[in-house]
Amino acid sequence: MSTHSQIQFLAHASFQITTPEGHVILIDPWYTNNPAMPADLKIPEKVDLILITHGHRDHLDSKIVDIIRTKSPKVIANPIVRFYLQEQGVPDHVFEPMNAGGTVSILNVKITMTNAFHFAHINLPDGKIGYPHASNGFIVWMSDDVSVYYSGDTSVFADMELIGEIYEPDIAILPIGDRFTMGPLEAAFAIRLLKVKHVIPCHYGTMPTLSGTPEKLAALTEDVDRLEIHALKPGEILDTSIIKTRYR
Repeated sequence: MSTHSQIQFLAHASFQITTPEGHVILIDPWYTNNPAMPADLKIPEKVDLILITHGHRDHLDSKIVDIIRTKSPKVIANPIVRFYLQEQGVPDHVFEPMNAGGTVSILNVKITMTNAFHFAHINLPDGKIGYPHASNGFIVWMSDDVSVYYSGDTSVFADMELIGEIYEPDIAILPIGDRFTMGPLEAAFAIRLLKVKHVIPCHYGTMPTLSGTPEKLAALTEDVDRLEIHALKPGEILDTSIIKTRYR
């Protein structure tokens, strides 16, 4: 078992974090009909925790209820998504309820729910849409003292500076695709607000409309001292041993 956590980019905006204790955390899983997901990437045998930022179908797998039923994870979800899943028959005990600004401790990890700015809904089985809601992000702080800020789908917003000051994320996972989220320009400002030195870009290239690229982001942040942009390909893993941990 590794003494460090690992972050695996699955595809689009889906990630898998493996903690130093071996717990498996899925963030915004989208396996079903994901055009960017490598064929050999399957849902792990063991899933301990699922984090869901909002209900758009590229963040909430269409078979999420079956995934929860077969894998028996705990789930921390956007509150409106939680209400929806409960109405789909997911038992209350599966969830760790929380809302923006709160923190819960679970599986040797601390999870904080943050604000995000992104209008969301859920595509219903009958073809209609419902459950309009605001999105959110998460801070995941692990026992190896590495903290990850998964911003979720969002625009840049000034309070990212507060997120940086309060939670001191070592790694930020930021969307850069543009059109539906931040593009490279806005993400470059987010990086400066957060004062983060390690960034994993996501939510780009899955479809032609998501035109932002890591190269554009790098060009716009050349002046940021010691910044490392980890442009992971689907399936690639970042071992957080590269992060210099510090006492907080």
